[in-house]
Amino acid sequence: MIRVVLADDQALMRAGLRALLQDGGIDVVAEVGDGDAAVRRAAELRPHVVLMDVRMPVMDGLEATRRIAGDPRLDAVKVLILTTFEIDEYVFDALRAGASGFVLKDSEPDELLRAIHAVAAGDAMLAPSVTRRLVREFASRAKEVRPAGRLAALTERERQVLVLAAQGLTNDEIAARLFVTLATAKTHISRAMTKLRARDRAQLVIMAYETGLIRPGWMT
Repeated sequence: MIRVVLADDQALMRAGLRALLQDGGIDVVAEVGDGDAAVRRAAELRPHVVLMDVRMPVMDGLEATRRIAGDPRLDAVKVLILTTFEIDEYVFDALRAGASGFVLKDSEPDELLRAIHAVAAGDAMLAPSVTRRLVREFASRAKEVRPAGRLAALTERERQVLVLAAQGLTNDEIAARLFVTLATAKTHISRAMTKLRARDRAQLVIMAYETGLIRPGWMT
C-alpha cells in the first residue's frame, strides 16, 4: 500500500484529501500544516509520497521539497506538488528542487490518485497536459543552457529515450515508438538517470532542457 504524508495549511483541505486517498486504498500516515513539519515527518515515517502544498507557514513547500530531495536518506521519498494555479512561479523552482510532479487542487479525484501512483512508482507526473505546460514554460524561462558535457556518458539510444521522455511520453509509449520491449525502455531510462545523477524522471527531463538536448516547443 502506498504511504502518503499530507502537507497543507488548510485543515478542511487535508480532511478532504485524507478521505479521498483512503477511499482510493492509499494509506495517509500523517498530515501536517507547514513545510517544516512535512520535512520532519518525511524523515520519521519515510512515506512513498509527500503531497505538498506550496504556500504554507513556517516553511513553504518549495523549501520543504528542496530539503527532502537533498537528503540522501530520503531518496525513496517522492514529492508531489499540490497547487492552485496551472502556472505558479514557485512551481518552476520546485522542479529544480526535486519535485516529481504536479497536480491541481481542482483536479478530478481519479487524476490525483493516478498522480500519486505514478510518482510512487518513480515514473513522475509528466504525461498530463498541465505538467507538459509547466515544463515547457519552465524551459522557456531558462536564462541560459547548462553545459551539455554530462550528456557524453549517454549512449545514442539513451539520448533518444531521454528526448522522448522529455516530450512527455510514458514508458509504454517510448517502447512502442522505438520498437523495443517495455523492460528495455525502463532500463534505458534507469541508466540515463544513474549516469546523470537524476533523482527521478522529472529531474531527468529538466536536464534534457537545460543542456539543450531538447528545446521549448517540442512538446505537444
